[in-house]
Amino acid sequence: MLKDIFTKIEKKIFDFSQDEKRVINSYIKDEIIIKVGEDFEINSKYKIGILKIDKNFAILEDLLNPIKNIKIELDYLNGAFNNDLVLAKRVFNPRSKIKAKVTKVLDGKKAEILVYVEDSSFFTLKENIELASKNTKTYKNGDVLIIDNKEFKEIKFIGNLDEPKIDEFISLYIYEELYRDEQKIEVDEFIEDENQRVDLRELPFCTIDPNSAKDHDDAIYFDEKDSTLFVAIADVSYFVKEGSSLDTLAYKKSSTIYLPTRTLPMLPSILSENLCSLKEGIDRYAYVFKLKLDLKNLKVKSSELFTAIIKNHRNFSYGRIDRVLENNFDQYNENEKRIFDYLLPLYEVTKKLRKDRLKKGYDFRSQENRLKLKNQLLQSVEIEKSTASHQLIEECMLLANIEASKKVGTLGIFRVHEEPNFKALSKLIDDVNILGVKAKIKDDVHQTIAHIQEEADKLLLREEIDELIIQSLTQAKYSSKNLGHFGLGFKSYSHFTSPIRRYSDLILHRILKSKKLPKEIDDICTHISEQERNIDKLVWDFEDRTYARWAKDNIGNEIRVKIVDVERAKAVCIDKMFGLKVVIENYKGQKLFSKHKVKIVSSNLATKIIVAKIL
Repeated sequence: MLKDIFTKIEKKIFDFSQDEKRVINSYIKDEIIIKVGEDFEINSKYKIGILKIDKNFAILEDLLNPIKNIKIELDYLNGAFNNDLVLAKRVFNPRSKIKAKVTKVLDGKKAEILVYVEDSSFFTLKENIELASKNTKTYKNGDVLIIDNKEFKEIKFIGNLDEPKIDEFISLYIYEELYRDEQKIEVDEFIEDENQRVDLRELPFCTIDPNSAKDHDDAIYFDEKDSTLFVAIADVSYFVKEGSSLDTLAYKKSSTIYLPTRTLPMLPSILSENLCSLKEGIDRYAYVFKLKLDLKNLKVKSSELFTAIIKNHRNFSYGRIDRVLENNFDQYNENEKRIFDYLLPLYEVTKKLRKDRLKKGYDFRSQENRLKLKNQLLQSVEIEKSTASHQLIEECMLLANIEASKKVGTLGIFRVHEEPNFKALSKLIDDVNILGVKAKIKDDVHQTIAHIQEEADKLLLREEIDELIIQSLTQAKYSSKNLGHFGLGFKSYSHFTSPIRRYSDLILHRILKSKKLPKEIDDICTHISEQERNIDKLVWDFEDRTYARWAKDNIGNEIRVKIVDVERAKAVCIDKMFGLKVVIENYKGQKLFSKHKVKIVSSNLATKIIVAKIL
């Protein structure tokens, strides 16, 4: 009732029931609601909204306008919890940024919270907020349990922070993804497609994926004679029907989660690893782009899109194809030779395409850290960089994604990335100049960023400067409107090539087949964009817990780090355990990106904070 009352007042709808009027009178007495003639308004000293708690702060969501949302420090929550309807009082701030503190929980639903025990107190595991309670006497330090948010009584005991297996549970719980283990949906048996499919089984398609890949979304074949590239994508939309229980669950998940310990797929394994996966030597249904290339002008001359049946003649790892592209063929059979015979000329084509693309797009020197665990404990970290084989596949997939976006038209589902505004660009220039990179704003954003990268190369700071550039850019998202993709330099771009692991691609396949937009396309774009960010946070949370556990077992040991945040004295490990983050306890203004030898001082398994000391 309370939310409805305040929403009506905000909307200036004053049609209240007798029960609502009695509630309003009580808030008038407390001077929270003010009567103006026969109407009402909320006292401007107060703000009423729904509380959303994040890792380091909370957001008070305005009942009507998200632009009016207010950030609240965790110290000012006054016992309020996530999704509570709260009353917050505005706090004067001379810097003109509105701040507020929660003064009253207006409507707080009973909910569960994940906590750990430390010094006879409960602390929330997500935000590390202390909860005053007398119910901790039977627990020991490090115990993890789920309690209710009203009486702080135990709902379920989970385990202790000393147990490595608990890390995965914590991350999945905090980011609300535990249901992936709990929900099982049966898939109907394979049914022959009654529609006519183009038979491409004789073409020697191949897939190129990581060694550990269980699902194979995409296969390629290149007809060098006709300059025609075939990109075959798993025809997931044939198996996952719109509105089915399988579709509803896939939408909720929106994406596959890849943890160092295991993969939590968007689709059931019978689809993701079997019926939809383009497995070697097995007939599979595919949605295929036939791209006629203009090699002189480095563009797609014409394209066809159709359903087909294909056979993946060989599944390769990136490492194997990297060796082939360096003319190191290892032992091979006749089938592999047919594939190598078109991969080599295709690689030369993709190198030219990439060079041409980077005239408008960007080449950021990024790397991925692959954590290797054994018995839930971190053993090593491997650095995965973009290699020749990665780039070959990437250029093929980009061509298919671009063509798919063109066929959709002006409304559909697009992967969009807006260019940075002038303020962000100016700050970037200031930041790189502090590091000694002499750069200035050019005629347009692309020229400016390319100029910064050129200057960074001269000082051997390209990788570090690319990190700053990426931080200055807005985050890519999904949209029903074509806003272009700044980072890639494309006027139109969509995700078409990974429907096994991305719901966006599945939606695009349906649109291309039916020529119809889903009614809730904007809601779909918002949900899958938010879910993408949520999953990123989940993976980072789990990795940080894994690093913290390793650090706790290696207190006193030395590692090399690079300063990455001068305001919060943070550094990242650049040897052994790449990607491990530490807080420097004796930081004295060392320069951004400067490298130091440090000793690990402490590691907190609950907060994931690792403290180190510069030697």
